[in-house]
Amino acid sequence: MPIENGLLMALREGSVSIPNLLVQHYSKLGLAEIDMMLIIHLLAYKEKENNDFPTIEEIQTRMTASPERVIQSIQKLMGDGWIAIDEDIDPESGIQYEHYNISGVYEKLAEACAEFYRERQQLLMGRRESESALAEVAVARAEDHGDGEDVSEANMFVKFETEFGRPLSPMECETISGWLDQDKYAEALILAALKEAVFAGKVHFRYIDRILLEWNRNLVRTPEQAKEYAAKFRSRG
Repeated sequence: MPIENGLLMALREGSVSIPNLLVQHYSKLGLAEIDMMLIIHLLAYKEKENNDFPTIEEIQTRMTASPERVIQSIQKLMGDGWIAIDEDIDPESGIQYEHYNISGVYEKLAEACAEFYRERQQLLMGRRESESALAEVAVARAEDHGDGEDVSEANMFVKFETEFGRPLSPMECETISGWLDQDKYAEALILAALKEAVFAGKVHFRYIDRILLEWNRNLVRTPEQAKEYAAKFRSRG
């Protein structure tokens, strides 16, 4: 049974441990496919064959790249700090030998993780600042109107940001304010249009604006009327 025998042989060969972060982000970290494969081969030689210093010929025979390209990739990885060639002395024989040091791979990944974390924290901080600024704008608008009913506009901004998955730009905030102040759309109707855009998979302001214009032309004024109109529109389609 050749298939079963082949499968058994493949299982006996085992697997190589490759950091998942490296697989996910190697292109963002400036590695080309040949660089990534070379790192994988060095890991495989070290883990599965106890060979810390495979020759260029040994590496190249397992790749489609030419020996020159393999050498270029090694030089690039060494220059960028991904790998290094260290010299050691065998304590038993006293013979000096060389081996690849791939600790730079893990150091690079650690640096990348720290950078990803910093970017994420900055994004969250920017989002909080944006929400705070939007709340201040909503309160100011409520004071200008002489009542407190527009304070809930801040919540509407937050709902838009939640659906968009990012902070709103100043222009987008102005668009929402224009819907409220100039077009006189009800806040509930704007949120209904947002919901309709999410349902349609077209979450952008131009599409939401078209929905509101269409509803306005057809005298749709409340979320209930909007729901009925949308149902009739879909039934016609």
